[in-house]
Formats: sequence, structure tokens, C-alpha cells
Amino acid sequence: MYVLDTDHVSLLEKKQTAESQRLLFRLTGVPPEEKATTIITFEEQMRGWMAWIAQARSLREQVERYGYLNQALHRYCAGTVLDFDERAAEEFQRLKSARIRIGTMDLKIAAIALSHNATLLSRNLKDFSKVPDLNVEDWAA
Repeated sequence: MYVLDTDHVSLLEKKQTAESQRLLFRLTGVPPEEKATTIITFEEQMRGWMAWIAQARSLREQVERYGYLNQALHRYCAGTVLDFDERAAEEFQRLKSARIRIGTMDLKIAAIALSHNATLLSRNLKDFSKVPDLNVEDWAA
């Protein structure tokens, strides 16, 4: 299974960049049931969307931004979103106890990937490579 980190999900929303095209090309060869993201990525993206909508200066901007939010909602509903469940929480606690020095949200994403024996897809190799036994690859490179 391949789990997309928040940065890879965000890249897919920007279909015009070379990085997003490379990522999309690689993902095309992966069966849908082998691709997922996490509820943590959903949370991170929703926080960003809510802040962006709140900054809208006109009703026209609000309408446009809510449209983008609705598209994002449909993408999440159409895919697999892995939960931060008991197994992931135990893995997260183990990683915290090991004093892995990366952000809390990244540590939760790593814990979910580890609990599913999945490969994490992210451009953030610097931080995620600090997590023992985590398979992480950058498919946008």
C-alpha cells in the first residue's frame, strides 16, 4: 500500500507542475485499492482550506473558494482515508517515546503508515527518514 503525505496530495491539486505530472504518472500504475491518504492529511488540508476561505474579501471569492473546497471533499470521499486508530496511536506513542524529532502531525502520519506496513509518499524525506522502519519515497522527484 502507498500512503500519500499531505505534500503529495497538495501536488495532485496543482496538475500543471512538473512534480505533479511525475507523481501522477507514477500513481497511474498503482491499483486504486493500493493508494490511500490519512485522516491527518485531511485535517491539515481542511485547516488550510478554512483559513483560505476566511481570508476571502468578497462573496465572489467565497463562492470560488467554497467550490475548491467542495472539489477537495469529493476527492477524499472517492479515495481511501486511513484512520488514526488504536494501532496507529500505539505506534505514535512508541515513536514519541523514542524521541523522534519531527512534527507531531508528521509523526502521526508516519505511525499510520507503519501500522499498515505501507510506503509513505512524501517530498519530506529529511524528516520522515528519521523514523525507523518507515519506507518513504518521493515520487515527485
